[in-house]
Amino acid sequence: MMKKLIFIRHGRAEDPASGISDFERSLTLKGKVISKLMARKLREIEKSPGIIITSPAFRAIETALIFAGEFGIEHHQIKINSYLYYKMNIRYLPEILAGAGEETDTITMFGHNPSFTEIANSLCSEGCDFLPKCGIIGISFNIKTWPEIRQKIGKQEYYLKPEKTL
Repeated sequence: MMKKLIFIRHGRAEDPASGISDFERSLTLKGKVISKLMARKLREIEKSPGIIITSPAFRAIETALIFAGEFGIEHHQIKINSYLYYKMNIRYLPEILAGAGEETDTITMFGHNPSFTEIANSLCSEGCDFLPKCGIIGISFNIKTWPEIRQKIGKQEYYLKPEKTL
């Protein structure tokens, strides 16, 4: 049995501006275009992203919506988890994954650095590289249930970054 986690960092966002909080920042036009291209690239590898869980930050939600659209997934099926913005570290990963039933083999998360790079790096037996904006890391685990996930037992299946796919 295999489980897979896919970490996707949000696309390029607006620079912080007066009056707009970090939480409210939107994707730039380039960020939206690259997100669409990366979603197509992921679709060449994955039949389905499984359950989609996103940070509540606007730029992460926008990125998740673009990917969901590419996979034909309805927007109401996207789950928002505030831990992906406020408390994202390896300690909280079990709580984030707890909502997924064991029949779910793939979970795709949309969020932020430095936490996504740090968590992916700690899960992979061989470590992994820095996750750029709209970068994607797919990690597989030879486990039957989500609670069995441990550090250094994952295998990096792919690492996609915009520079290499455009």
